Amino acid sequence: MKTNVFIIAAISGFVATGAFAASDVFANDGAAADAVTDLEEQIADDADRGVAAFGTEGREVGTYGSLAFRASSTSNDGDTSADMGVGLRYGAFDGVNGFDLTANFKYGVVNGVVTENQLLAGADYRRNLNDTLFVYAKADAAFDRLTTTVGEYTQDVFLGAGLGYRIINTNDVQWSLQAGPGYRLAEVYGGADVSEAAASVSSNLFYSLSDTAYVTNDTDVIYSEFATTATNELALSVLLSDKLSLRTSYSTSFNNQTDSSFADAENTFGASVVYNFN
Repeated sequence: MKTNVFIIAAISGFVATGAFAASDVFANDGAAADAVTDLEEQIADDADRGVAAFGTEGREVGTYGSLAFRASSTSNDGDTSADMGVGLRYGAFDGVNGFDLTANFKYGVVNGVVTENQLLAGADYRRNLNDTLFVYAKADAAFDRLTTTVGEYTQDVFLGAGLGYRIINTNDVQWSLQAGPGYRLAEVYGGADVSEAAASVSSNLFYSLSDTAYVTNDTDVIYSEFATTATNELALSVLLSDKLSLRTSYSTSFNNQTDSSFADAENTFGASVVYNFN
């Protein structure tokens, strides 16, 4: 017998730019519902990509934020499991300076044994120099103390800063690049700790298909002597109403410590409904 105790999403919106979070509430018995639940758990890991998430282009003056919480418990033929997830997003823009804080925590237990304990967090600062140039500083951290795959990170922290340039900046197309030096602090399962200079390069593209649909493609590469990691997310967002939109995405993550080629990269498909509180 399988029992979902609760699946809830509590979202707190403030004044400002696109503050939104996905709400996933499915309670049904049967194989189809179980498959949907598995997909939802992957969707919950996806970061919402707002049009104004790169640099400060298009952002309104003010603050925004959201808080999402999800938890479930399952009992099946004597086996028990429980999992929870918490997501936080907060940011502000004063017309010149903008910052964003994000965090996502996942925790899972199966038959009393912890199976998942992962924290992802980031802090991002932007300052406009003119209409095309901006400077940035960022901190990204990932902690996964339960990984047992040799070469994977139990901790990966990157601190960096640099310069950004808006190549195209129109109502229909926005394309920006940013790059700069940084420092990496990492702990690797089955390997030595890493503490060394690094560098990051990012590309962010927004393309409007119509008044109600747009495509985004975000690419991030972090390089150091120890390893190169790269992520790419291609997403399509369709506005269903003034506040509701549908988002589908395809994400690829590559780590040359665990992937011998790009064919071995981790690929994830996600679909979510996004509610905009503004």
